[in-house]
This record gives sequence, C-alpha cells and structure tokens, in this order.
Amino acid sequence: MGEHETWFQLLDKLPGWQSLSHTLEHQLGRTHGAKYHWEFLMFGDSAWGLNHVLGALVVVLFMIYGAVRFRGALQAPGNEGLVPPKKLNARNVFELITDAAFNMLVGVMGEKNARRFLPLIGSLALFILFSNLLALVPGMGPPTDTLKTNLALAVLVFLATHYYGVKEHGIAYFKHFLGPIPLLAPLMLPIELISHIARPVSLALRLMGNMASDHKVVFTFFTLVPILVPVPFLILGIIVSVVQALVFCLLSAVYISMAVAHDH
Repeated sequence: MGEHETWFQLLDKLPGWQSLSHTLEHQLGRTHGAKYHWEFLMFGDSAWGLNHVLGALVVVLFMIYGAVRFRGALQAPGNEGLVPPKKLNARNVFELITDAAFNMLVGVMGEKNARRFLPLIGSLALFILFSNLLALVPGMGPPTDTLKTNLALAVLVFLATHYYGVKEHGIAYFKHFLGPIPLLAPLMLPIELISHIARPVSLALRLMGNMASDHKVVFTFFTLVPILVPVPFLILGIIVSVVQALVFCLLSAVYISMAVAHDH
C-alpha cells in the first residue's frame, strides 16, 4: 500500500462510487479540461480525492459515538454516573481530553469564558487530536495532512473570533484595528489586517506541515523495516499529534480571548 493509499480506496469497487468522484471532481474544477484548473503555488497541480473527507467522517462518527457513550454513562443510576469507571473506556478518554481542554481554557481566559467557549474549543481539540492519531493506524491517512481540512478549521476559528468580538463589544470592536490614537490609523489598519489574515493561514499550514511530515516519516520506516524499528516513531507520532492539537487549540483560545477581553 502506497503512502497516499488508504482502505477507503476499496470503495472504488462499489457501483456508482467512481462516477460520484468524477462528478465532484468536474464540478469543483479539478479536471484538466475544466475552466478553472487548480494549481497550488510552487507545488503544481493539486491532488483530488475523497480520502480526507472520508477520514474526517470516520472521526466525526467516532466523536458522536463517544459523546453518546459519555452521556449514557452520566445518566447511570446512583453514583455510577458520577464516579469514573475503573477500566479505561470511551468515557475515560473523552473525559480526560475535555478536562485537559477546560483547564487550558481556564488558564488562558478565566473560568467564566472557559465554560462559554469549551464546546467550540473542546470540539476542535477532539476532532484534531483523533484526526492526527488516525495517521498511526495502518492503511489510514489523517484528514489534517491536507490544506483543505485545516483551512476550514482555521477559517472557523477566524470567523468565531470576530463574531464573538463584535457580540461582546458591538461596533466598537473594530476600533482596535485603528490603533490607540487616530493619527496612527493609516499605519495600524494595514498592519492589523495582515496580522489577522495571517492567523488562519499560519494555523492551517502549521498543522498540515507537521502532520504531513510525521505521516511521511512513519510510512518511510514502515516501508524499510516494518518490525520493531517503527515503534519509536509511532510513539513520536503520538506526541506530535497531541502537541499539534494543543497548539492549534491554545492559539485559537488566545485569539478568542483577545477578541472578547475588556481593557481596564
């Protein structure tokens, strides 16, 4: 199995699957005969495929499964809904990640805002972490090693940042783009605009670069020596997956915290 091949390619044998893929490819302008043929900067033609979409779907379904199991565990009779089980299960995993995300948010924006933004940042943490870890499963590829997925997540954070900023401060939120005094407005406005636009770009490219490189390293050593030798790189891959999810969510929390903060 090649570096970019996954178990999802078995779906090509299903009737109508290739027709669906070709139709989407044509509609999105990814064919050579299309009017809008895509090229990604110096990297040339951009690849087309549904693997990252299907990988993201697997992660979302797993998150839904974990949420249902967690909710069911909390509704257990007696103290069973309050006391965590002794054995490691889906509830423990989701509770551990959620507690870690909440504690991180408390340190960044305080407990009040942490509770307010936990559904958003916590969902991002779960999705990005499980997407990253999917790369360590043989025959699977992480949805986060493509710019499409990461840019969608980064744009969501970008829009949420300014939405909550306007909701918190009203139209006065945009005053900070002009600087502390009107005299500096012509200088500060382009600087602030560039810095805010650079945020989603850096979030997306950082996550994509780290996950793509980690996936390539693990695949290379699996190809050379598939027994024992790749184990240290799998452990390193787990660390990279956790760190990249942490960095993405931490920066997202900082951006939102700055947008809703009240200067004293």
